[in-house]
Amino acid sequence: MKKDLDIREQTTERLEQAMGALGTAATASMEERLPWFRAMSAEYRSWVGLVAQAGIAGFVEWFKHEEKIRPAIAGEVFGTAPRELMRAVRLQQTVEIVRVVIDVVEAQVNELAAPSGETQLREAILRYTREVAFGAAQVYARAAETRGAWDARLEALIVDALLRGEVDESLHSWAAALGWASTSVAVMAGNTPEDEPEAIIDDIRIASRRARVDVLAGVQGSRLIVIVGGVEDDPLAAAKPFTSKFGPGAVVIGPRVDDLYAATMSARAALAGLRAVAGWPDAPRPVFAGDLLAERALDGDPDARAFLVEEVYEPLRVAGAPLLDTLTTYLEQGSSLEATARLLFVHPNTVRYRLRRVTELTGYVPADGRAAFTLRIALVLGRFADRPLSL
Repeated sequence: MKKDLDIREQTTERLEQAMGALGTAATASMEERLPWFRAMSAEYRSWVGLVAQAGIAGFVEWFKHEEKIRPAIAGEVFGTAPRELMRAVRLQQTVEIVRVVIDVVEAQVNELAAPSGETQLREAILRYTREVAFGAAQVYARAAETRGAWDARLEALIVDALLRGEVDESLHSWAAALGWASTSVAVMAGNTPEDEPEAIIDDIRIASRRARVDVLAGVQGSRLIVIVGGVEDDPLAAAKPFTSKFGPGAVVIGPRVDDLYAATMSARAALAGLRAVAGWPDAPRPVFAGDLLAERALDGDPDARAFLVEEVYEPLRVAGAPLLDTLTTYLEQGSSLEATARLLFVHPNTVRYRLRRVTELTGYVPADGRAAFTLRIALVLGRFADRPLSL
């Protein structure tokens, strides 16, 4: 035992004398073997060099105390460089740094170890490498957990700001920090499933990576809001991977908008549709907020009422009384062409022509039940808007 202690003390002295040279050799070896290290700025390379030297110093201290001190990776090794280095160097690259440093030390074991101490030093290097690997993994795991918690808070802030309509330049900065790069956007709204909010958001993120779209999501009480980026011309296809993540009940998709700034409008429509969808028990899942305009208008949604007046009633009014009268009569007569023609004293083909014009101007087919319902609500709202103010 005494002999082993003497050998350890002699080896420790040699290691302490060689620390500077080992650090320099490790940096030179990284320059030669690691392309990503060569591509770094001079400042970052100097930080990595400090980490390598701290690792060697930590090993010498650990070896000196008969391996009783567990290496404090965060404090003794990574503590020598700024926190930014943790974001610049990935865990895999950290492992490569450790491997290079250990290779440099191992290559000089015969010179560093005291006579008959080579085996002792090699075994110590192996144990230290294992400890460093575990310690580095813990450091990166804690950093990832902290970053994940920060990202979750930032994501919740973005969703909340969009729902409240508080959109400014900082919103895009926040979204960019989360990797948001999409322009074409649609908002989904539905009920929250019974899972924990963190688990719900994690499932949505996994689905977004598979679908290769940007997503921001938030749980607000009983509501789950999902902002989908990159929907292009087919919001339904973009929303499909996320529909199953919602709880029971309807899932409403707001209109596609050009960018995140305009997502407030899409969110407002989706939430109004979610409130009004009770009026259409057989609504598909998911359903577009635009397909719920009639229910939203009856529920008091000002955006839906304005749209039906401006985009449905007004074009018909401008087209002339015959078109409005024909549509009104057709709806009141239970969508009967013949009855409409008799009451208006025109040929059924004239009725058909006028109804086609209604479809061209509004996008709604009067013969379709849902479209007829929406047209009827639009006519009522339009007449309300046209009534004299004195009434």
